[in-house]
Amino acid sequence: MTALFTRLAALAAGCSTALLALAAAQSTSNANTVRPDLQGVWDFSTRTPLQRLPEHATKAFLTSAEGAAFERELRESQNVDRRGATAEADLNGPGINDFWLERGSLAVVDGRIPTSLIVDPADGRMPAATAAAQRLVASRQRLTGRADAAEDRSLSERCLHAASGPPYLPSPDANTLRIVQSPEHIALTAEKFHETRIVTLGGRHLSPAFRTWTGDARGRWEGDTLVVDTINFTNAMGLSGRFDGNLHLTERFRRIDRNTIRYEVTIEDATAFVAPWTVVVPMRRVNQPLYEFACHEGNYALPNILSGARAEERQTR
Repeated sequence: MTALFTRLAALAAGCSTALLALAAAQSTSNANTVRPDLQGVWDFSTRTPLQRLPEHATKAFLTSAEGAAFERELRESQNVDRRGATAEADLNGPGINDFWLERGSLAVVDGRIPTSLIVDPADGRMPAATAAAQRLVASRQRLTGRADAAEDRSLSERCLHAASGPPYLPSPDANTLRIVQSPEHIALTAEKFHETRIVTLGGRHLSPAFRTWTGDARGRWEGDTLVVDTINFTNAMGLSGRFDGNLHLTERFRRIDRNTIRYEVTIEDATAFVAPWTVVVPMRRVNQPLYEFACHEGNYALPNILSGARAEERQTR
């Protein structure tokens, strides 16, 4: 009997040693895993339309010659330096020179020139807005036309939130993103308003009671791709723009080469759109810092909008 207990004790000790060694090896392997370096400042500007234009309804990709011709057309049609037909047309124009805009060139995704940044649905078009979202947009348009108070104006005019993301979709300006990376967190700082998202790698989402402009972001690595799942956006997002507090983003950041990140985002918002949709945008490394974007400082536009509305009211009395 004593010999049997001795053998069992030895077997147990051997198993424990093996398990500890396996755990230590796995821990060392995880610690030594080399993740792709996403750090840097990245530019996601492009002239490629978010949605496919009617002229390309049945054409998902362009040849090099077709792409060159299409880009020339876009540069001409989007040039805001062209004078209007009348002085009033000039006054109601964009109010900015083309020099200040960041439109980039046509996007190249996976070696091809797409006709839209939207890759799903297959028609390259944004799904229809829900009936509730359409009513909300109509209500906001009535309010912004009225300008009774600062709260009537859009979030960007009030320096609260911008279209620069998330999700990171190109716009005429402020298409720069800075990424800072550590083993436990990823920091994503958008140029406009300097909104910084802290992506926690691993762990569970916070309670829905905690909501912010940039949501609660949780990340994980799938091979060489950083996958970021974000929920818990503030319901105030519905005050302007396409989305509301039910927005759910699944983003994928993958280094294609030293100077390119392939950014893919699937957008789900059941109260805003009748179906999910997916966008792919290339991000290019830029060798420059992320410059300050000041909004409230010297923001004369908002009081001028409100005082202008009051002046119009006095004229109609």
